[in-house]
Amino acid sequence: MRFKIPTPLSVTGISTLSALTFSTLLLSTTVYGYTPSGKDITYDVNGESFEGYFVSAGEDAKGSVLIVHDWDGVDDYERQRADMLAEQGYDAFAVDLFGANNRPQSTEDKQAATRALYEDRERMRELTLAGLTQAREAGANPNTVIMGYCFGGAVALEMARSGEASDIAAYTSFHGGLDTPEGQAYPQDTPPIFIAHGGADESVSLEDVATLAGELEEAGVTYEVGIYSGAPHAFSVFGSDRYHQRADEQSWATFNQWLEEML
Repeated sequence: MRFKIPTPLSVTGISTLSALTFSTLLLSTTVYGYTPSGKDITYDVNGESFEGYFVSAGEDAKGSVLIVHDWDGVDDYERQRADMLAEQGYDAFAVDLFGANNRPQSTEDKQAATRALYEDRERMRELTLAGLTQAREAGANPNTVIMGYCFGGAVALEMARSGEASDIAAYTSFHGGLDTPEGQAYPQDTPPIFIAHGGADESVSLEDVATLAGELEEAGVTYEVGIYSGAPHAFSVFGSDRYHQRADEQSWATFNQWLEEML
């Protein structure tokens, strides 16, 4: 089990490939506009329509990553992250938990969309599993890491506690909710978990991080926590007023090292 607080890291301290990926992505986004390299995939779950995004790393993919979106639903942020993962050698599928025609814009609508799933954990898990099935039907490598951003991070931990998904190598939460609902717990055989958290996050406290670490220690689950000083909630979202470049680059480099180790 590992708990670490990273020290400040410049771009030159990140692997050359990771730094190049960031430079290419930021340039294409801010200057030329972003063009997805994968494809949107529409699929049905119990008669409801959903739209995810899949990008393949090719025949030699090292594994796959299931990306769970934040409270905006699947948009270009998740597509960009999926494309970055494909460049690193991983198939990636951004799962849709809101529905094909539900991309909330207002804060109230975003809260309503996430609250509906927080209050119906069975549906949350069912839709995540459906996305995992769709990813594999699209050709994703079956050895998978489930990760998510903000709301999606909480979903990733929900899946970790449930143990319902098969062939999962690890779980990851970026600035996600960390609370364990009453009646739930982490099984001892839970795959490893990586938590990326902003030290200045006012939505999920450092006390919440410590509580989760205690739960994982007690359960004997392998985990790693990266705490990034000065980073607020949602620190990795490109172009937002919360974006924190150092924390984003550090956490992404650590995540890529984590993937190399897990997959």
